[in-house]
Amino acid sequence: MAINKYHKMKRCRFLEMDPASIGCYKKSIRTSGRKTRKISEYGLQLREKQRAKFIYCVNEKQFRKYYDMADRMKGVTGSNMLSLLERRLDNVVFRMGLANTRLQARQLVSHAHFLVDGKKVNIPSYLVKAGETIAVKESSKENAYFKAVKETKAGNMPKWVEFDTEKLEGKVLAIPAREDIDTQLEEHMIVELYSK
Repeated sequence: MAINKYHKMKRCRFLEMDPASIGCYKKSIRTSGRKTRKISEYGLQLREKQRAKFIYCVNEKQFRKYYDMADRMKGVTGSNMLSLLERRLDNVVFRMGLANTRLQARQLVSHAHFLVDGKKVNIPSYLVKAGETIAVKESSKENAYFKAVKETKAGNMPKWVEFDTEKLEGKVLAIPAREDIDTQLEEHMIVELYSK
């Protein structure tokens, strides 16, 4: 598994992103030390790809695989790619409110705390299908972290997932469409970059 050694705030400044988009709610008084200069078309496309990889915590090899899968699917390639990224198990766990960040969700999945349709899955990149149920393992429900999750109210959850905080169980209702994804990305630029 690839290790992300980036400092979150520095990376957000470099990519000109709001840290809240990755679940980091610290405020930084620093600004990017770079002078404002015109960025080439290639530079803009590359930055958009780096943003997507940083938000979803995937490396280049995985990201390219998602692009190739999306390209073979029917429909708009960029929307298909975002839909595939949203359907990763670590992202679904994050969307259900079981983790504060995608990195935390990735760690929880890697530590085998979840069952998908009753089967143990510890692969963060597992693609969840519509209708599949994600539940916290019985042995993990006694964990202090999941007890605290039970007491917290679920935030604004996307309409393609549902989650029951009492049972610590959720379901993917549908495959997410582009309008259901709130990630601020211009995916057409990533498609343009890869299609060169």
